[in-house]
Amino acid sequence: MLSAQSVPMTESAGELYGTGARAMQDHFDARRLADRLNEVTVSTSIDDQTAAYLERASYFFLATVDGDGFPAVSYKGGRPGFVKVLDRQTLRFPSYDGNGMYRSLGSIQETSNVALLFIRQNAKANRIRIHGTASILLDEAALSDFDGAEAVVEVKLFRILPNCPRYIHDLESGTISEFAPGGSVAPPEPCLLYTSPSPRDRG
Repeated sequence: MLSAQSVPMTESAGELYGTGARAMQDHFDARRLADRLNEVTVSTSIDDQTAAYLERASYFFLATVDGDGFPAVSYKGGRPGFVKVLDRQTLRFPSYDGNGMYRSLGSIQETSNVALLFIRQNAKANRIRIHGTASILLDEAALSDFDGAEAVVEVKLFRILPNCPRYIHDLESGTISEFAPGGSVAPPEPCLLYTSPSPRDRG
């Protein structure tokens, strides 16, 4: 395993919103909605339904941050099943032979901070965000679990949350989201989705 240098995160595992996000929430009078979203959607573990969703994925987007604090985002694709959920806080995916730049792996080695975006762009639009720390595995046991892998990335998540699918287009049918601004359908107010008691409140 290649370990990352110790680089402080700008956002702690217990805080979804930094000072900049809070300032914008206050400007647009959205702090109450943001707090409600944090309460009802954010989790620290992967449930069975989400695990199945992640393991069906054939692609996702990986964001990394290098030692200078510069972010990068990469498309990661494979056959369904190339993402493996090991337990409630851990998942792995392979790194395949690419263009030789190794920017994602390099950034992981420097800071370990990652974000993953899983998105389904069809009639059942959905997206899941994962925040966590990553490490690089090069041992034969880890590599043998993934066809064609030259390295394996293991992610320990500290936060997982769904995102509103209002503006996700259906790429399978070529349909633009009906809620995209400029169309004939007004997008629903996000607050209407989160006014009922949370699952925790319902027991």
